[in-house]
Amino acid sequence: MDAAEIEAQVIDALRTCFDPEIPVNIYELGLVYEVEVTPPGDVGIRMTLTSPACPVAGSLPPEVESKIRGLPGVTAAKVEVVWDPPWEPSRMSEAAKLQLGLL
Repeated sequence: MDAAEIEAQVIDALRTCFDPEIPVNIYELGLVYEVEVTPPGDVGIRMTLTSPACPVAGSLPPEVESKIRGLPGVTAAKVEVVWDPPWEPSRMSEAAKLQLGLL
C-alpha cells in the first residue's frame, strides 16, 4: 500500500472522530492541520482542538491515534496537538459550515 492510499484511509478514519460540542467530524471542522505518511507506513498527524479548555483534550488525541494505528498499512501513528495557529471557524470546510447553518 502506498503513502497516498494510506493517507486516504487516514482521512476517512479522521472523519469518524467528532468534537462532542460540535456535531461535525474533526477533519471537516479543520482541526487537522497536517497528515504525513512516510515509509514504511508511519503516520504523523498535527491537529488542534477548538480551545485549550476543550473537554476532550485528554481523550480525543489518543482516540485519533488509536483509530489511525489500526488501519491496514499503518506501522506507527503519532498525534501532535498544536495551538499555533489557533483554530477558528474559517478553517471549517464548506460542508461543515453548511451542516452548522453558517452558509
